[in-house]
Amino acid sequence: MIIGLTGHYCAGKNHVGLMLEKRGLPVLDVDKLGHEAIFLEQEAIIHCFGKEVLGSDGFVNRRLLGKQVFGRPDKLSALEAIIHPTANRLTEEWLAGRKVSVINAALLHKSTVFDRLNTIILVWAPLLVRLYRAVKRDKLSLKELLNRVFSQKDFPDRTQFFSHYADIYIVQNSGFPGSQRTLEKRIDAIVEGLRHGKEKTINDSGFCRSISGDRDERRNTGL
Repeated sequence: MIIGLTGHYCAGKNHVGLMLEKRGLPVLDVDKLGHEAIFLEQEAIIHCFGKEVLGSDGFVNRRLLGKQVFGRPDKLSALEAIIHPTANRLTEEWLAGRKVSVINAALLHKSTVFDRLNTIILVWAPLLVRLYRAVKRDKLSLKELLNRVFSQKDFPDRTQFFSHYADIYIVQNSGFPGSQRTLEKRIDAIVEGLRHGKEKTINDSGFCRSISGDRDERRNTGL
């Protein structure tokens, strides 16, 4: 069983990933794999983007690299063409021999595991909450912050979820008072359902929406 975990920038998918780990599920953070891929593909990145992306230590600085690509689709595509093959290879190596795995990735639909996913957990939070979290966590300028947020303006769209029949569980991580307790219950219900049968989570009692792996039903719900 391969479970996909995804969500908007600063929606809290890493927080949900930690919750899944505490419940005994192995979680791969593909963002961290991306950092490793940047290190492994440093020569190709410098060739493509120049030495302006190097930090004082002589290695690619992710923040300098981010300034070059966010909000610039052509440059972002060029970076992804370098990074994604390596990240996908590392993902496949991590998956080897595991019976149950969680793949935590912002660009889940671009992973080689996408068409093998049994389940997708989509983490949602209000825009203003995400902006507040981003300011606290990443300390970016307003321009950098908005570039990151609006680079995902079409997420999730139909191309990300229509290509296969994985069940989708949408969970709220709003950060409002009492929301953590609700989130804990929601994750408990999903994990229990994965272990004992999906009926428990497909027909859950209102923690948030669940959509079975049915293409027509997704069209009707707007996904």
